[in-house]
Amino acid sequence: MNAAPLADALKRSVVIHDRTAIETAIAKMAVRIRNDFAGSVPVYLTVMHGGLPFAGQLALELGARGLDLEFDYLHATRYRGAQTGGKLHWKHRPATSLRGRRVLLVDDIVDEGHTLAEVRDWCRSEGALDVRIAALAVKAHNRCVPGLTADYAGLSVPDRYVYGYGMDYHEQGRNLPAIYALE
Repeated sequence: MNAAPLADALKRSVVIHDRTAIETAIAKMAVRIRNDFAGSVPVYLTVMHGGLPFAGQLALELGARGLDLEFDYLHATRYRGAQTGGKLHWKHRPATSLRGRRVLLVDDIVDEGHTLAEVRDWCRSEGALDVRIAALAVKAHNRCVPGLTADYAGLSVPDRYVYGYGMDYHEQGRNLPAIYALE
């Protein structure tokens, strides 16, 4: 049994974005991304595990708008189940060559951005021509890594502990179809 049951967290949380709001935001993002990447086939890098639900939905929206993607993924984490981050730990690097390619990094949230900044820099060091970030949520605060922003952001979330739609509560709740905030 998990030391921090999801059911207890749900009792102390509020829905800040429901499934309809999330899907609407993703569809709007897809239009901008399709327009920006028209004429190319970007390497579509899903940041695991959190980016998976969002990346799947966004990929379908992009496909519906005629943008082809070359899929790969990466797994880099600073959290390892904790609520605060440490040193970046790579669990899987993409197998697709990034040299000379346009890359779209797809993740669940930009909080302070340390992980995404390191991953973005790694993509550039691998020879990517252009690296852009699509994030379902961006936390509303001013503590982000200087120079790191989501090029495509779906929703703003409060500066609280949020989970659902890819974001976890002690490695639980990633598959909830809404975004919750602890009160």
